[in-house]
Amino acid sequence: MKICKYFTAVLTVYFLCLPTTAGSRHITDPDPSPGKTKKVVFIIVDGLSADMIENNPTPNLDAIANHGGYTRAYVGGKKGGYSETPTISAVGYNSLLTGTWVNKHNVWGNSIKAPNYNYPTIYRLLKTHYPDKKTAIFSTWLDNRTKLIGEGLPETGNIHVDYAYDGFELDTVQFPHDPERKFIRDIDEKVATEAARYIGEEGPDLSWVYLEYTDDIGHKYGDSPQLTKAIAFEDKLVGMIWQAIQKREKNRDEEWLFIITTDHGRTKETGHHHGGQSERERSTWIVTNTPQTNTYFRQETPAIVDILPTMTGFLDIKLPEAQAYELDGVSLIGKVDAIGLQAKIRNNQLSVTWKSTGKDSNKTAKIWVADTNNYKTGGQDQYRMLGKVPVKAETFTHKLDNPGHFHKIVLETPGSTLNTWITTVK
Repeated sequence: MKICKYFTAVLTVYFLCLPTTAGSRHITDPDPSPGKTKKVVFIIVDGLSADMIENNPTPNLDAIANHGGYTRAYVGGKKGGYSETPTISAVGYNSLLTGTWVNKHNVWGNSIKAPNYNYPTIYRLLKTHYPDKKTAIFSTWLDNRTKLIGEGLPETGNIHVDYAYDGFELDTVQFPHDPERKFIRDIDEKVATEAARYIGEEGPDLSWVYLEYTDDIGHKYGDSPQLTKAIAFEDKLVGMIWQAIQKREKNRDEEWLFIITTDHGRTKETGHHHGGQSERERSTWIVTNTPQTNTYFRQETPAIVDILPTMTGFLDIKLPEAQAYELDGVSLIGKVDAIGLQAKIRNNQLSVTWKSTGKDSNKTAKIWVADTNNYKTGGQDQYRMLGKVPVKAETFTHKLDNPGHFHKIVLETPGSTLNTWITTVK
């Protein structure tokens, strides 16, 4: 992807690409179209670090980014901290689906042994707020629906996906498994073709498209001509779906949010592997069609957990306070007042810091604390407000009489809600 031609490259810990101001169509404060029906499609193209996307031809992703935006992003939680998250496929998917890191959603590997369904996916959030809205999934891996979304399980309220097109990897007659993984390539093409058709004709309100082939080729060949071809192949499939969305927007009174991302990067040496916390394994990317991205998207390094609050905000899903306090991400569109919340206790003194995204603002931040983690098991945490401070102050201190071993800290502002933990237990 020669996508950085739209951006000025700036070296950060994740080698962030930032946009130039010339010709930019980004809007700091979105001008929503309340009369239009809002719909969302998100795609996960598995296993591609940001440099792989930037250094290979991807004309369709380029076109989408030129219409909206591109940014480097990251997975893996806080490196070395309580939220450090394996850079493994299903782990990354669930971080996107729930807007939380692994310490909350509890999917530690591709076996998906015990997801914590107390942290709802975007599918449950949509159906809870709008039961009549339609959902769809087009996936090269059945577990995305049956285990991560948790279709039909009591723990997920027996959620049902209205249209599912998946499970073909189990059909070894139609798709005989071969060492070159051509069967996965064929399944990707099948699910993407159906996604383009179904989205174009039926227009579900929320759709997830999952494409696996690039990860398989990465594992087999690493950084290679074979991977370059696989990236070009997936880019073509993304383009089919993009065309379907454009056609609906042109012919119907609809506004679509289209987000394409990946679940993890790859090892630095050869690109064959992933799972660790190296910069390249944590380095990912986000492409979107919306020109309404905020300064956080354009000037910082967002995370995969930011995609869920972006979708809930776009779809006008009002989260209960308890759920909002658990999200580890913030929206990539609309107003966000603060990012980068951190907290520590020293000599019974609580110190909370953050970065204000509008230093000229007179908005007020509320700082809340809870000393329990009952939400994890379906219970409620009792928060108490420690104080108020201008968002632009970027710091807050408070004397704790009896600090314990665990605290949830929440920074609540008019435009965002951030949380962090203080814990002696990883």
